[in-house]
Amino acid sequence: MLAHNVFFTLHDRSFEAKVKLVNACKTHLTGHAGVLFFACGELAEEMDRPVNDRDFDVALHIVFSDKAHHDLYQDAPRHLKFVEENKADWAKVRVFDSTVD
Repeated sequence: MLAHNVFFTLHDRSFEAKVKLVNACKTHLTGHAGVLFFACGELAEEMDRPVNDRDFDVALHIVFSDKAHHDLYQDAPRHLKFVEENKADWAKVRVFDSTVD
């Protein structure tokens, strides 16, 4: 399996901007072929330990059955529309991909 984790830092870090991006993730990034797990949400404010990386506003977590499905997702029209409609709101995007059992 391939875990695709994306951490978005927004220009506008307001609650409303975070909710807008979470809703866009749910609209455009769910239901793709090969997705075994999907979740997205805001930074857990209460998790403020020295080891926590808190330099993001919204996190996206998708587990694909394999790399081939991840690669299809990257070029899928709904994914491309998500990027096009939301990229202007992103101050920084960090992507962490890993193979998982």
